[in-house]
Amino acid sequence: MPGPFIEDARVDHARKMAQDITEPIFDLIRRNTTVSIERTVLRFFGVSDAGPGGVPLANLMVDRLKDAGVLNRGVAYWYGRALHMGARSPLEAVERLTAMPLEKLGPLSPEMEHNLREEVRAEARGAMDELTSRIAQRDALRKELGQGQAPHKYVIVATGNIYDDVDQARAAAQAGADIIAVIRSTAQSLLDYVPHGATTEGYGGTYATQENFRIMREALDDESRKLKRYIQLTNYSSGLCMAEIAFAAAYERLDMLLNDAMYGILFRDINMRRTFIDQYFSRRICALAGIIINTGEDNYITTADAYDAAHTVIASQFINESFAKRAGLKDWQLGIGHSYEIDPHRPDTLLLELSQAMLVRRCFPDAPLKYMPPTKHKETDIFFSHAYDVMADLVAVWTRQGIQLLGMMTEAMHTPLLADRYVALKAASYIHRAARGIDEEFTVREDGRIANRAREVFAKAMELLEECQKDGMVAAIGRGHFGDVKRTETGGKGLDGVLEKAPDYFNPFQDMLEAR
Repeated sequence: MPGPFIEDARVDHARKMAQDITEPIFDLIRRNTTVSIERTVLRFFGVSDAGPGGVPLANLMVDRLKDAGVLNRGVAYWYGRALHMGARSPLEAVERLTAMPLEKLGPLSPEMEHNLREEVRAEARGAMDELTSRIAQRDALRKELGQGQAPHKYVIVATGNIYDDVDQARAAAQAGADIIAVIRSTAQSLLDYVPHGATTEGYGGTYATQENFRIMREALDDESRKLKRYIQLTNYSSGLCMAEIAFAAAYERLDMLLNDAMYGILFRDINMRRTFIDQYFSRRICALAGIIINTGEDNYITTADAYDAAHTVIASQFINESFAKRAGLKDWQLGIGHSYEIDPHRPDTLLLELSQAMLVRRCFPDAPLKYMPPTKHKETDIFFSHAYDVMADLVAVWTRQGIQLLGMMTEAMHTPLLADRYVALKAASYIHRAARGIDEEFTVREDGRIANRAREVFAKAMELLEECQKDGMVAAIGRGHFGDVKRTETGGKGLDGVLEKAPDYFNPFQDMLEAR
């Protein structure tokens, strides 16, 4: 493991600066809600079906309240009003509120208001109990079967058809995979709704839906019992429906979610305010559900040069950690992201990549860390590509990564085939087995290239954190400091879905999540 080439006091100072940077964002989070958060509240209550044309009922109800100008009181309040009007189910509540002119609903007496909120809180507690019982089922199976040794081998399936994905996921698990990730259909993050039901068509991936989550989790549970080791499942909680997907994932017993505080802003041009607010509530759900989040700093060095921008990865990781901790996530849930992406034609790349991975481990000693494979410089020479991936396998085991996404020798050519995953898993298993313990056998020289490079990167990260602390996150993103991508506070998609909370705003689930 890395030696003490970065002093504890400097790491602590970086963490303190990150807290100072994120604190003003929490004022925004406290004052506002979003349409996605309100739809998530309805999903907690069991509003998960779709109406005419496949439009989710949660969208129909939230859009109706937003158009009437009353959503800022919280959809939970209006759900309670529907119950008071005689609704006997979540579906009836939606029907009543979408059909009635809300302006004709007069105010309630203080006593009636109190009783309404207590009734809704009681129903919310029941919904929360159901969710936690499902999470406990997952945890019990994982404890019963156990897991493979870290780095956990993580592979992707993404055919567009959830049933074909199941076949590929089973084959990958049989070949040694520890984690199956189902990539979402291209640009789903830009949809302001969650598609409904099982899906068999998707471009570049498979739609993230609650039913698709259920189908894959059920299949992997079955495969886990056959293999006598627990296979983890992950998907993507980013974009305009972060919180809704986090709830669906928690309910269907997923283990991990890609969930980043800035990814949507930078790489999907989703509005900054919308993203910061949504990520908080989504991470509160992940904290409750014991879901490990994977952050997206690896993306920075696919749009920027990995050598020159290495410090932006470190600075962002501290910021992401601060957002996550404020949302209740523990160290063991922080799959801090980074990757093996330095141009392979540069000299000393193995030393440079070891330095970066060791620096991340030094800064986040108790996090599982998620290590990404080379992608940016992949070639159609599959033999070179495979050797390139194996170098990442070596760095992963050497620096005690917790989660390793395996590279595919055909990365630059097509979506991986079964044989591609088999070769990647076989090679990673060999490297992990052959090199395990190497970190305990070699000491990093304090005056060597690895340590000096780590100090250089950390110093630049501190300078960036100082700038963010002085000028704020909005200014730093506006200057393109992360991923060489510039965004503005009021630009991007989804700002119209942000609402300032009314003084009597009501969200019993957020109250319970924060109380925990």
